[in-house]
Amino acid sequence: MPNIKSAKKRVKVLAKKTLRNKSIKSDLKTVLKKTDAAVAANSDVPEAVKTAIKKVDQACAKGIIHKNKAARKKSQLAKKLNVQA
Repeated sequence: MPNIKSAKKRVKVLAKKTLRNKSIKSDLKTVLKKTDAAVAANSDVPEAVKTAIKKVDQACAKGIIHKNKAARKKSQLAKKLNVQA
């Protein structure tokens, strides 16, 4: 445990940020799984893909995932949408 006041604060701030990042990452994974399920069931695919792309963009904007990973995920989602069309 840190003894210095500023180090104690860093621990608290880091814990808060870690919780936020974990929450956003978890939401992203959930939406991607729901999108895969919608593609498999062939039900409301465009809406699911639109929601997933929005979540990917938000995660990228907040620095949770790298911009190249976001681009790759969006490309994969677009492929799934075009296969269904």
